[in-house]
Amino acid sequence: MEHGDAVPIAELLDERRWLLEVAGRMLDRPGEAESVVEETYRRWYGLSEAARRRITAPRSWLANTAGGICLGRHPPPDRAACVLDDVVGTVPDTVAGIVGGAPPERAGPAERARRRLPPRHSGPATPEEHDALARSVRQACESDDAGLLVSLLRPDATAFFDGGGKVRALIRPVHGSRHVAHSLLTLLGHRPHTTLTPHPVNGRTGLVARYHHQVAAVVSLGITDHHIALVFVVLNPDKLRSWNRPSPLAGPPSTPR
Repeated sequence: MEHGDAVPIAELLDERRWLLEVAGRMLDRPGEAESVVEETYRRWYGLSEAARRRITAPRSWLANTAGGICLGRHPPPDRAACVLDDVVGTVPDTVAGIVGGAPPERAGPAERARRRLPPRHSGPATPEEHDALARSVRQACESDDAGLLVSLLRPDATAFFDGGGKVRALIRPVHGSRHVAHSLLTLLGHRPHTTLTPHPVNGRTGLVARYHHQVAAVVSLGITDHHIALVFVVLNPDKLRSWNRPSPLAGPPSTPR
């Protein structure tokens, strides 16, 4: 998946919820839906990049794949056919034989790549500068201002998107200020029911994206020479659970690594 294939936050969450509903309806055992959806995304990421690019309707592919997985777990065939016809509009002959693939590594490829970044030779940004840049990123995203966002980034900026293989997020780092800006605006740009707010993240100001009041992404920033050099976006639903279970006695959570 290239930077041009970035998906908005709302679409990521709606797609995952939709797949959970499809799997729950087919199996009539909602408790198994989560594992079906997890396996569905493993198969998506098991495809080659070329194969993914050839899929013109990812949601249909994902639904058909989930259907094949459910059929393998012995749901009533008529139930499966009815659900697939309802959500996809057709029941492919090959629904039980969807091409699979090797599961993605679970050791955090984006985090490993982040650690391999060369060191930057400058002093750390002050908390005030960090806060100002984070708020400027928010302003750029809310106003869909690509020019402003590019101006905040170093020319060699890099962005990582940690979906954990559980949402259809970018899987490769994005390099260069214009490409990073495009990916961030696609993911975090102003859309209905989506908000972006400054929030402490690992001791510095970051950004929290919410969709219908659910935390959907946590963004941390690395700053060098008064510009943003590194953007790390956590989209993995497992890592965001603590953000969606607020405790009145606890302070703001740190982003899991």
